[in-house]
Amino acid sequence: MRHAFRGLRHAFLRERNFQIELGLAILSIALAFALPLTQGERALILLLIAVVLPMELFNTACERIVDMLKPGLHPYAKMVKDLTAAAVLIASLLAGIIGISIFLPYVAEVLFAK
Repeated sequence: MRHAFRGLRHAFLRERNFQIELGLAILSIALAFALPLTQGERALILLLIAVVLPMELFNTACERIVDMLKPGLHPYAKMVKDLTAAAVLIASLLAGIIGISIFLPYVAEVLFAK
């Protein structure tokens, strides 16, 4: 556990993308419990967070390993980094689309309620 928390601390303090994604996750959790979402909707929001944040950590770890093994710009090293970044991008975009589709009706109801 100590090593896992050290990794989280590192990501929290030094990894910009993780910081942004964590901020969005916290905002999503706050909205999920502030708005009258169903239990299923809340569970889906938490599940999406549980996919995106670990994928970002995995991407960061892969990038560090590739940098360590192949410090020069090798086409395969670049491709590995691009592929893991693409996985995070796909997960993040889909999580965003699903999150917006869940939150938008509730937020619109709050904003436009008479």
